[in-house]
Formats: sequence, structure tokens, C-alpha cells
Amino acid sequence: MQLVIGPTAAPICDLPPYQRFINRRRSAARARVEHAYHVVKRLWGFNKVRYRGLMKNTARLYTSFALANLYLLRRRLLSSQSSCA
Repeated sequence: MQLVIGPTAAPICDLPPYQRFINRRRSAARARVEHAYHVVKRLWGFNKVRYRGLMKNTARLYTSFALANLYLLRRRLLSSQSSCA
């Protein structure tokens, strides 16, 4: 008896070059977004949210993502600051 789990993915070599290019662009954009979520969840503990009210949680979320963007760009910001001085 053989178990069938689900349809298997098509091999990568069967995709046309343009489709591979599109897939790579999509995965790059997805990776940039997921990095910010990683920073917010792991560094600042936004895994579980206590009920504080929608306004307070929304404000905390926006602030966390603004800080995550600064955290992810910290090296680039510091290097541009030192080159301007």
C-alpha cells in the first residue's frame, strides 16, 4: 500500500525563464516583508498581544514596525552618516 500525500511540485527546470524570473522577484519581495515580522516578533515580543483596546494595540504595532524598519536599516544609516561628516 502506498500513501499519496498530495500533488508534487513541478521540477524547476520545466519552468520557462520568464516564469523563473517572476518567481524570484516575488520571493525576494516576500523575504523583505518577512524580515520585518521576524524583528517585531522575536526582538520585541509581539507574539501574543494582550487586549488593551484596538487603538492601543494598533499604535503599538505601527510603532514596532517603524522601529523594525530603522533596526533593519541601521548599518546603512550609520554608514551614510559617517560619510557625510
